[in-house]
Amino acid sequence: MNSYLQIESFVTNILLYILLFTLFSVWLNFFFFKQKIFSVISKVSTITSVVLLIGILGGRWATAHYFPLSNLYESILFLCTILLIGQFIAEIKLSTQLLGCLNLPLVFGLYRFATSVLPPEMRKATGLPPSLQSNWLMMHVSIIMTSYAVLILGSLLSVLFLLLNQFKPTVKTKNLINSNVSLQSNDSETQIATSSFTESLQNILDAWSYRLIGLGFPLLTIGIISGAIWANEAWGAYWSWDPKESWALITWLVFAIYLHARLVKGWAKKNAAIIGSVGFFVIWICYLGVNFLSKGLHSYGLIG
Repeated sequence: MNSYLQIESFVTNILLYILLFTLFSVWLNFFFFKQKIFSVISKVSTITSVVLLIGILGGRWATAHYFPLSNLYESILFLCTILLIGQFIAEIKLSTQLLGCLNLPLVFGLYRFATSVLPPEMRKATGLPPSLQSNWLMMHVSIIMTSYAVLILGSLLSVLFLLLNQFKPTVKTKNLINSNVSLQSNDSETQIATSSFTESLQNILDAWSYRLIGLGFPLLTIGIISGAIWANEAWGAYWSWDPKESWALITWLVFAIYLHARLVKGWAKKNAAIIGSVGFFVIWICYLGVNFLSKGLHSYGLIG
């Protein structure tokens, strides 16, 4: 066990620098150089980060003999893993590293918080408390954390949409986002091309935000239902209005309103992005804010 702890400590420290390197490589590629080599480097380092994160969680599972999602530290590592995987897939689909420029600082901040701010006792692999010794642990927590990651990425795209809508890209910014578009034209034609490009990019962000939130919402629903069943098994009640449960319901309602507005009311683009952006902040309150601002049934180990 001691040898594993030493290995985990070493990998944890190395991963911090890899994430920082990945962040700078994406920023350098996106804002300055726009060279294929930097794009390849950022993708390889992203995959390496995912592999190391999975290795840390898998090592805990193998050595401590419990599903490694029992406290805030482990849930953050899991969330970082899903966020990086989702970002990698989204960048392939969107053909731009725009999402990575915002997601990687988020992942790096989360990882830095988990490894440097959380007390050492909260980072230790310990035995599960009686209420967590259930087969529901793997299903409920993994689905909830996956839904959080997917909804965060979807709502982050909504935030990007609003930023593009508020701060119209200049010709220089357009070239940064997509260097394949040529602007060999006069000023009026350039303005039209830039406007058309902005609208096209916003359409893509709007569509993928909708798809991701559409995927994350049913996962959140399944997670809440499985949590209610588990709560009845552990505490004798399906719902107790615990702060975490209440904010999970608020999060569910926000994204339900988003989907209702799109599917029934026909809202799209800016109006839908505003609701999605609200969801981005609400989900962080549900995941982290509740753990530090209130006490409840989910307070043990500051579980995510």
